[in-house]
Amino acid sequence: MRVLIIEDSRELAGLIADALKRAGIDVDIVGLADDARLAVQAVQYAAIVLDLGLPDADGLKVLDQLRKRHDATPVMILSSRNALDDRVTGLDRGASDYMVKPFAMAELVARLRSLMQRPPDTPSHVLEMGNVAFDADSRCVFIKGRTFTVPAREADLLEVFLKRGERVLVHDVLDALVFGGAHDKSSNAVEVYVHRLRRLLADAGSDVEIHTIRGVGYLMKPAHSARVPAIA
Repeated sequence: MRVLIIEDSRELAGLIADALKRAGIDVDIVGLADDARLAVQAVQYAAIVLDLGLPDADGLKVLDQLRKRHDATPVMILSSRNALDDRVTGLDRGASDYMVKPFAMAELVARLRSLMQRPPDTPSHVLEMGNVAFDADSRCVFIKGRTFTVPAREADLLEVFLKRGERVLVHDVLDALVFGGAHDKSSNAVEVYVHRLRRLLADAGSDVEIHTIRGVGYLMKPAHSARVPAIA
């Protein structure tokens, strides 16, 4: 097992490394976000210890880039940011655990061991378009490196759009796939949920758009795509 320590304090990084080595865990140390990016591309680590106050970037950006690549390596944040909002933000952005400095070294080693002993994630069925990715197993949406949990209907709708690619989806087909065709033709359920999904994607900074094809249905495509759509 090998752990990457991303910490700009040489003294603290050395203390953590010594404790992990005594526990039989191999260690690499980097002090910059740029070096961390290179390290995770070269080595498959069992876990990462991540400081947030790095000299060249906020550590959360390193975490965002990992999760954007769908890298599920466990990440333990170590930070002096001890406010509840900071801890919640770190976990929401994809951290596996969060410890506040100062901390007990024995607890850090124990919690890292626990993270590394979790069963590895099974491969996910990930659908992508533009900067949007959807994990069909976890039902999570990834946009610009951030993870979003969306309501079930909107998630189902997004999955249908992504599976069909840049194709016009006929209104009745969407109704059948998402709602099981339970609504009569006068129902506006499809319109309501398309509107909600469209707003959710826009608020998250997505670069894909859902276009209304009047009298036919809907089309999802990247904002600058020039592809001529087919009808599904």
